[in-house]
Amino acid sequence: MATGDDERTDGGRADDGRDVAPGDGRDETATERFDRNWEELLQELRVVQTGVQILAGFLLTLPFQARFTVLEPHHRVLYLVAFCLALLATALLAAPVSAHRLLFRRHAKRELVAFGNRCAQGGMVSLALSLLAVLYLIVEVLIGTPAAVTALVVGAAVFLALWVVLPMRMGRAAGRAGSPPPSRSSS
Repeated sequence: MATGDDERTDGGRADDGRDVAPGDGRDETATERFDRNWEELLQELRVVQTGVQILAGFLLTLPFQARFTVLEPHHRVLYLVAFCLALLATALLAAPVSAHRLLFRRHAKRELVAFGNRCAQGGMVSLALSLLAVLYLIVEVLIGTPAAVTALVVGAAVFLALWVVLPMRMGRAAGRAGSPPPSRSSS
């Protein structure tokens, strides 16, 4: 998702032709930056939306399976939680496209990028929670509660590591790599 300098909404004048972030390796105006951020965000949404739609579609079919009726009541509640989270993820990940349609030609790209970024983040959280609920449900039904709790903890750790911790570490490392080297005093 667009983060860091790409989220800045305070830099430069949109149409004066000046680079909004000199020294960042890009020669772009604020308008060009928002256009680039929007395109990057849409590409990210395209990638994740397919998986979310497959998950939601799969979850839609489960209540119509013969064995669904033999599930314990708490399993049905867990299923509903997973399904609702998948629907929420679908809505959040599609919301930026809907907003773009409503705001088309209104010069609101800055607002669209900020809104889209928040929706994408919320959609990813909803997706992770839905997948974790499905993981817990499947493992509990097949093996039992202790194994389901273990699977849930491991699954949450994997999502947290891959979706939060590692990207934040990469961002910090990129920030250090992109900053100018410390000046050496001449002796």
